[in-house]
Amino acid sequence: MNPVLIPAKTARRLFMGSQGLLDNPSGRVTKSSLAKLIHRLGFVQMDSINVLQRAHHLTLHARMDGFKQEQFTSALEKDRSLFEHWTHDASAIPVEWFPHWKPRFRNDKSRLQGNAWWQYHFRGMDGDKVVAQVLERITSEGPLKSADFEHPEKRGPWWGWKPQKAALDFLWRTGQLAIVKRIHFHKVYDLTERVLPEHHSASEPDEETHIHWACSSALERLSVASPKELADFWAVLDVPQVKAWCDREAKAGHILPVHAEGADGSKPRAAFAVANWETRLQQLPDAPDLTRLLCPFDPVLRDRARALRIFGFNYRFEAFVPEAKRTYGYFVLPILEGENIVGRLDPKFHRDQGLLEIKGLWWEPGVKATKARKQALEAALERLANFIGAEAYAMPL
Repeated sequence: MNPVLIPAKTARRLFMGSQGLLDNPSGRVTKSSLAKLIHRLGFVQMDSINVLQRAHHLTLHARMDGFKQEQFTSALEKDRSLFEHWTHDASAIPVEWFPHWKPRFRNDKSRLQGNAWWQYHFRGMDGDKVVAQVLERITSEGPLKSADFEHPEKRGPWWGWKPQKAALDFLWRTGQLAIVKRIHFHKVYDLTERVLPEHHSASEPDEETHIHWACSSALERLSVASPKELADFWAVLDVPQVKAWCDREAKAGHILPVHAEGADGSKPRAAFAVANWETRLQQLPDAPDLTRLLCPFDPVLRDRARALRIFGFNYRFEAFVPEAKRTYGYFVLPILEGENIVGRLDPKFHRDQGLLEIKGLWWEPGVKATKARKQALEAALERLANFIGAEAYAMPL
């Protein structure tokens, strides 16, 4: 049989359903409901940019109006139901998956020690000795942050990292240290065996089990995806490994080969779908009749090429683009209306004034700024302002 063609609208609905964006966000947020949402997403990316609020808080707020920042902090730092580590970037991840980071720890150790990163940060020094000294201090003194280590030499580019900071990052990336908490977003490290004793002592999964988990959990959260998109989700496997898994699972009837249509007008692409995608589609609710503002690091946006195919929305994160060369702005939020991204805006929170300023607003081609649309956007801005602690917001004339 020829692979079935999945229309772009169908792929979008399946994806949004798996990412919690078809649910009504007005319900009460509990420890349990927050844990279920993060598990459903797979991970929540964390980022240091704080134009409005931290990325992970904005991502969760877009799906839960009643979400409080303290709930996330408690899950990560008190309950230990989450741990912080690397996916495609620094993220908060359900702790039951910690054993699947052990292959990454092992691979990162050899990779980091063998590339320019190690040579740069420990140039002229015995890197192994610096790492051992940092580990010994934390072992004997308890949790420490980078500022607790002094080094007289001023470092150059590459974030100006001193050797001890690089050692801390190496020990974290290789699983010997865990982030016990953050103070003003600065990481505080302790021995992983003290922070997550049960999960630290758990056995590492064998290669077959690990590959199956990485691929199946990614497809569960994407619903329809190419092998490259599955590989990019956790950023732990290469495309040939994922392609081999997809072929085996498709042959066994556990997943389905499909052709996925693109909302951007591109040619349908070969992909794979969860086996019960038609049943899932029938069970999905209609999108809530409201407008939401998405964080640039939201899971539905992190793969820009996929966002273009799924939503027909061309998004570029411009924070690291020189201001004169930006098309829109520093921290632009896409505007999600129901199931469609209809525009974007450039916000800035003036904390000293309690003012959320919207510096620019752009609707997508063909989208009319009707009275109802503007009112829905104002309601979304009101919710955002309340969440970040702004007393008012100001729109461009």
